[in-house]
Amino acid sequence: MSTQDQTSLIRIARDSGEHTEVEPLDLGARVRELRKARKWTLEQAATQAGLARSTLSKIENGQMSPTYDALKKLATGLEISVPQLFTAPQRDQVIGRMAVTRMGEGSAHPTTTYEHELLAETLTKKQMLPYRARVRARSMDEFDGWVRHDGEEFLYVLTGVVRLYTEFYEPVEMRRGDSAYYDGSMGHNVISVSDEDAMILWVTSLT
Repeated sequence: MSTQDQTSLIRIARDSGEHTEVEPLDLGARVRELRKARKWTLEQAATQAGLARSTLSKIENGQMSPTYDALKKLATGLEISVPQLFTAPQRDQVIGRMAVTRMGEGSAHPTTTYEHELLAETLTKKQMLPYRARVRARSMDEFDGWVRHDGEEFLYVLTGVVRLYTEFYEPVEMRRGDSAYYDGSMGHNVISVSDEDAMILWVTSLT
């Protein structure tokens, strides 16, 4: 797949979305919000996290930048993941969106090197672009250079054997059940090295 093909594919998913500005997160206010949501006092929250009460108070008041170790303790005490400390909820209620795509019902977008089937097309403003792809390419010579795009990408081999080429690593041969997660801005291409066209699942982040 050429770089132009890949760019077009990403654009398809973004056409129905819209750009939104994200406000900087106040970590102290976020921690206080999570603590109060659990109806915990400073003392109780500090005990849960294994931190000194004075340390937690300084974090909440923006008087101290916590170390990663302190962040891990906070997250464990609040029973959330570390990323959730920095991700404020966008809504007070869960929307619960879901889309089911039956086999063969995805939108087809064939190229010279891949045959893509876009999944979950009924959902707009997605954060991820999932698609199944039949790998037609058998040689790097079939590509117009490296594919590059914004975001991160996850690749999972469904059938056959593929070889993943990347700009900064040695080629990796992958079989059914193997997966790879990589930076989409790093040059990458995939070819099938099995007799039949390999099938893979790709999930690309759109943010």
